[in-house]
Amino acid sequence: MAIWRTSSTRRFPWTDRPVLLLCALGILLAALTALAVSLGPVQVPLSQLWGFLLGEEIPQSSWNILRHIRLPRAAAAVLTGAALAVSGAVLQAVLMNPLAGPNIIGVNAGSGFFVLAAALLFPGRWDVTPLAAFSGALLACGIIYALAAKTGASRITIVLAGVAVSGFFGAGSDAITVLVPDAWAGASAFLVGGFSGVTTGQLSFALWYVLGGLLSALLFSHDLNVLALGEETARSLGLPVKGCRFLFLAIAAVLAGGAVSMGGLLGFVGLIVPHAARFLMGEDNRLLLPAAALLGGAFVVGCDLLSRLLFAPYELPVGILLNFIGGPFFLWLLLKERRRRR
Repeated sequence: MAIWRTSSTRRFPWTDRPVLLLCALGILLAALTALAVSLGPVQVPLSQLWGFLLGEEIPQSSWNILRHIRLPRAAAAVLTGAALAVSGAVLQAVLMNPLAGPNIIGVNAGSGFFVLAAALLFPGRWDVTPLAAFSGALLACGIIYALAAKTGASRITIVLAGVAVSGFFGAGSDAITVLVPDAWAGASAFLVGGFSGVTTGQLSFALWYVLGGLLSALLFSHDLNVLALGEETARSLGLPVKGCRFLFLAIAAVLAGGAVSMGGLLGFVGLIVPHAARFLMGEDNRLLLPAAALLGGAFVVGCDLLSRLLFAPYELPVGILLNFIGGPFFLWLLLKERRRRR
């Protein structure tokens, strides 16, 4: 049975509770985004933000701040959060591993290495950055999936393999930044993760990768449900398992690559947010994926806002804050998995 047929012939599970939850997440995302655009070293009133969006005349200083700094940064944070969250949810379903995430299994590190290599080989070519990030993410996904398929690796083994893959690509990135420090002036900020230097040009190049990945994930979310049942069950239901797995790994790579090209090597978003969305929506990916996208955008834009305000006038890169939050969460998941196996 073809993928597009299985996706289009199933009734969508809308009920009152999921609709209300998704609306609440959308309102939360809109509110945090408005605050992120308004607050900062120079505060822009929400009335001026509304006027800017409606095309009304506002003070030139506020117009410049909104147009060139705040709006691109907030948009990049929302898109990056949504992309990483959905990428993590897809990887967890495909690998059937709740510990999987773009940064845990080396997907982010692969993207980062290819981005730095592209900056070295094609200086000043921002248009190749998303493609390079996607290529690195797809390579890392392929390595982990090949290991899982060939060896029947356990969940913990896949995580440990991801650590090795991440270390390998991380060493490559470090080698580039040490041996050719001028390859990218913002390499150190990129490796930590943050949005302080995001430009409209970077955003426009990555936008279509992220939107395409999100739309594809939502379109084939039913097939992801079937695939998560296990290989034998999915094949008995007529799903082309190998083709579907490659498709979803490619979608996860597109999303992770687009996110890395905007926000750098941000960690743990793709691990934390899918679990939170699963707690709210359950296991059905037709509801889980849109919830993860909204919650991921809200989570990252909120953390970016905190990173700008907590130590003002100094700014803490949001990647550091995410690591402080994600590290204990990952340890809690490890302990939970150990108790479950016992």
